[in-house]
Amino acid sequence: MDKIKNSKILITGGAGFIGSNLADALIEDNEIVIVDDLSMGKIENLPQSTHLHFFEHSITDEEFMNRLLLNWKFDYIFLLAAVASVADTIVRPIETHEVNQNANLSILEIIRVNQLPVKKILFASSAAVYGNMPELPKREESNVDPQSPYAIDKYATERFTINYGKLYGIPTVATRFFNVYGPKQNPNSPYSGVLSLISNAIKTDGMFSVFGDGEQTRDFVYINDVIQALNLLMLSDQTLFQVYNVATSKVTSLNQVINNFEAISGKKLKVKYVSDRLGDIKNSYADISKIRSVGYKPQISILEGLRKYWDFLVDENEGNLK
Repeated sequence: MDKIKNSKILITGGAGFIGSNLADALIEDNEIVIVDDLSMGKIENLPQSTHLHFFEHSITDEEFMNRLLLNWKFDYIFLLAAVASVADTIVRPIETHEVNQNANLSILEIIRVNQLPVKKILFASSAAVYGNMPELPKREESNVDPQSPYAIDKYATERFTINYGKLYGIPTVATRFFNVYGPKQNPNSPYSGVLSLISNAIKTDGMFSVFGDGEQTRDFVYINDVIQALNLLMLSDQTLFQVYNVATSKVTSLNQVINNFEAISGKKLKVKYVSDRLGDIKNSYADISKIRSVGYKPQISILEGLRKYWDFLVDENEGNLK
């Protein structure tokens, strides 16, 4: 896989799940700066390296971000920081809007005003922008119907990122992540992926609540494939001012995931079936032909990914999960 090399890289939200895995993949060949307020990320997620420079800060601190961007003159910028809890954005729409949209817009504006020579900026959007639109699979050209302040901010910032690029000659690209999973996912996060919640319930002998009949489907993509996609989109000249689904285009039901996890772990999950949640999407999966056209090839099947994820959890807990 082609990887970014010999570059200065900024990862906002870099102590979180996706950001810290990205840092792991790139740290050997680059100087990496991470800005994270640790509201959901964890310092222990970060690689130990003299190439890593960590700042515990909110990206809403415009004065700090201005100094940082002017001092470092980054080659590549990954805008991953977000308040990722949909529920939190519903309770605190104005405060979360500051992080999820305004702070990212401010970063773009600092780059524009100072004509900083960035090679590419990537904004991490979400499949949540599609909302309850019935069309399957989800294509980048599909209609969107963002349902929450989180999804609205993701969509608006995605458009800002792409159109700032077009209007002001700033190289930009955006991704719509589907259901990403893998090591360093935080089961205590209010927006934790369903797979980390299931694995946590198995290892703690806890109860897992299934909303509905468990036949709802998702497009689960393993973190290594996401890292592959991020590198490709940054390095390819074809991806300027474009939005890309990052997924596998494979459909997996929640019940299948539970069965696979039980087989891999050798443990029985305690499951409680409860009523559907209002507004929950029944089925979702991506058309990935657009990102395939620039060389993306998802490598990790759901079974292999779950096995890798479980092995990581076992190692992390020194074998006490078995």
